[in-house]
Amino acid sequence: MSESQLWDDVDDYFTTHLARDDEALEAALRDSEAAELPRVNVTAPQGKFLQLLAQLQGARTILEIGTLGGYSTIWLARALPADGRLISLEYNPRHAEVATRNIARAGLDKLVEVRVGAALESLPQLADENPAPFDLVFIDADKANNPHYVEWALKLTSVGSLIVVDNVVRGGRVADADSTAPDIQGTRTAIELIGRHPRLSGTAIQTVGSKGYDGFAMARVLA
Repeated sequence: MSESQLWDDVDDYFTTHLARDDEALEAALRDSEAAELPRVNVTAPQGKFLQLLAQLQGARTILEIGTLGGYSTIWLARALPADGRLISLEYNPRHAEVATRNIARAGLDKLVEVRVGAALESLPQLADENPAPFDLVFIDADKANNPHYVEWALKLTSVGSLIVVDNVVRGGRVADADSTAPDIQGTRTAIELIGRHPRLSGTAIQTVGSKGYDGFAMARVLA
């Protein structure tokens, strides 16, 4: 058995017993695939992990940067109370259209708002609205802009908020200090920003699974 097959089998086992997709989640994946969206959504165990993080935070407000087909959005929004709010930013209008349908079918359209446009344009507009601080920010968009997203997350959160940055291992390439690839440079800059920022306490975890070798970073906002 290959290593990747083993990772798939373990993910399938965890999904079956701990993070089983229901009809709304399965339909979101089917519709995303039918619309030929990139197959880069989180796995079911990762979605459940995000949901648990939001629940542990007692999150009432969540900001997601990078919606794709809304699969992770559904997991996160299900952690919110009835009067909670999730704002998800998506660059691609077609992705946003698919995600909006998926979210509505899951019965979460009253909690979730998908905003279309470049996140670095949407974030200043959001800040101008002076929203209540977000309890959790999930960053899963273009990796070159990760440091900018972390900086905006800091502006839109408060003490105790949690910031999660997905896909930070990049198959191990994040350790290559000589890489000129924008995704590596952006991810390394974000990691180093978290490490030195006086208002952040963070770490990063390597993972393996159906999406291969990768990982995530998370940081708590301090006083």
